[in-house]
Amino acid sequence: MDLILILVILAALGAVAVAASRRNNQRELARREDELAPVRKLAFEDITAFGEDLQQLDLEMVGHELDAGATADYQRALDAYESAKTAGDSITGPDDIRHVTGIVEDGRYAIACVRARVAGEPLPTRRPPCFFDPRHGPSVADVPFVPPDGVERDVPACALDTERVRAGAEPDVRKVMVGAQRVPYYQGGRAYEPYAMGYFGAFGPMTWMFMGAMMFGDFGSGYDGGGDGGDSGDGGGDYGGDGGGDGGGFDMGGFDMGGF
Repeated sequence: MDLILILVILAALGAVAVAASRRNNQRELARREDELAPVRKLAFEDITAFGEDLQQLDLEMVGHELDAGATADYQRALDAYESAKTAGDSITGPDDIRHVTGIVEDGRYAIACVRARVAGEPLPTRRPPCFFDPRHGPSVADVPFVPPDGVERDVPACALDTERVRAGAEPDVRKVMVGAQRVPYYQGGRAYEPYAMGYFGAFGPMTWMFMGAMMFGDFGSGYDGGGDGGDSGDGGGDYGGDGGGDGGGFDMGGFDMGGF
């Protein structure tokens, strides 16, 4: 009789433990989904904006005959859009968002290549996207910026934001909702790190460490913050990547990482 009672008690305790574990797992899944949802929304907004950029490119190309290079870059941009939509539909975790924004970044560079070829201009140097809003496309220059609780550093900016900053005006910053506040995406917390890494991570570890430290704080990975990203040709500024269509190497823009 005592043995039966002990078995009943053990079974009851086991059932309670299983139920508690299931509840904890459900709460953890819900927490992760709550963190992922706004960043997933951000990625889909970027896909939509990229599609609108392609529509604008269609209008611009009316009446222009594309050579082989421009056609290849155009197709690359179209393929990137389809790939981004597919990747977006498959998002289940933060790392998936990094893949989406990486695809969009590549597609926007392809658009810039098409425009340059049609205009008879040299292909643009492969640079990081605009720091203030990656939807603005590839940056054209570095401008001074003071991150929260930081010191002034140069960040990549598109043509319009470069003009704004140099004129003393505020750049057009991408903002997101964090609780009841609307803040720049780079102040959105660690949940937005994969989103940013997809855009900036392809430009070499030094660039990403700089951008990541500014956006999300020190990664604590042994980096001492005393280095210098260097100009192209000094310290690996040119990563020698093929930007797809003759784009040339990645230009890190000489980001100075010291003192962060």
